[in-house]
Amino acid sequence: MKNLQDFTVRLIAGGNIATIVCMLLIGFSDRINPVSHPLLANIGLFFPVFLAINVGFLFFWLIVRKRMAVIPVVGLILAFVPVRTYTPLNMPEEAPKGSLKVMSYNVFNFSTWTSPDEPCPILDYVEAQRPDILCMQEFCSDGWKKDRILERLGKLYSHHRITDPKGGDPIAIFSRFPIIRTDTIHYESRANNSAAYHLLTPGGDTTIVVVNHFESTGLSKDDRRRFKAMLKGDIERKEAESESRNIWRKLAEASAIRAPQADSVAAYVERHEGKSIILTGDFNDSPISYVRHRLASVLTDCYVASANGPGISYHYNAFYVRIDNIMCSSHWEPYACRVDNGIKASDHYPIICSLERKKE
Repeated sequence: MKNLQDFTVRLIAGGNIATIVCMLLIGFSDRINPVSHPLLANIGLFFPVFLAINVGFLFFWLIVRKRMAVIPVVGLILAFVPVRTYTPLNMPEEAPKGSLKVMSYNVFNFSTWTSPDEPCPILDYVEAQRPDILCMQEFCSDGWKKDRILERLGKLYSHHRITDPKGGDPIAIFSRFPIIRTDTIHYESRANNSAAYHLLTPGGDTTIVVVNHFESTGLSKDDRRRFKAMLKGDIERKEAESESRNIWRKLAEASAIRAPQADSVAAYVERHEGKSIILTGDFNDSPISYVRHRLASVLTDCYVASANGPGISYHYNAFYVRIDNIMCSSHWEPYACRVDNGIKASDHYPIICSLERKKE
């Protein structure tokens, strides 16, 4: 009987070790360039699965055989960097007075606002939050919505710019500070774009705010609908396998497009080394991805540095992941970065962070 128990324990321990190996391989997969290995580009989406399994092993060992709990604990230590990237843990700190409040929000073309006679939840939210710098993705191109938005936000912000890609959705910035220059960051894209806005911030300083909307996933509404049905088990096995391959292929193709886009933005940041920079946007990629890792290699990820938990920012069609980001140069200290899931007027939640200018 004892031999059987020992064998069972060793078997379970082996499963725990295999889980840790997978967690580490996936956790550090953000070093892989999707251009070279597109099919591996999105395995970071599975990181929370293996992290959760390893935590499950930890509780199992604490109940069944405490000394074996060292295995999942060692796994968590070895995976500290990707664990912190995916779900950081920081001591809550209030932002000092005088900090800049920055918001990045993919507003989904204000699609839930269907009539000029109805209230607009997104504008109501912005007016309540009153960020100093507001960055938007999937802004309105024209029509009554754009007119109403500019009219209302014009009462809060003296300065704004809208950058419109060919065949895509605009990005926009609204600022309490003068915008003295705009640089378009050029890269190949089907309908997405990035721009750098030079703001004259307090003290006569110039801060570059880079707003990004990287390549979308390439999944159609029907793809997303079928993915959700697949998760529910509403699709037969053979059809589900075919659908899975199709979705994975499309995600891989989009990742291979996003990687050079992130490289172009990172190169722009590197060319302006020593300048005050704030970077925001919808990366359309998970926390464990080449895109986030590439940009975090040249800037501080404000969410990782000051937030808590996974911070899910995209929440539609069974895809739940943090794809919206705020980053900053070493001139700034981030405080209380958070994804606000209290407003559901878009397929994204807004991400907000307070930034204190460091004394030189």
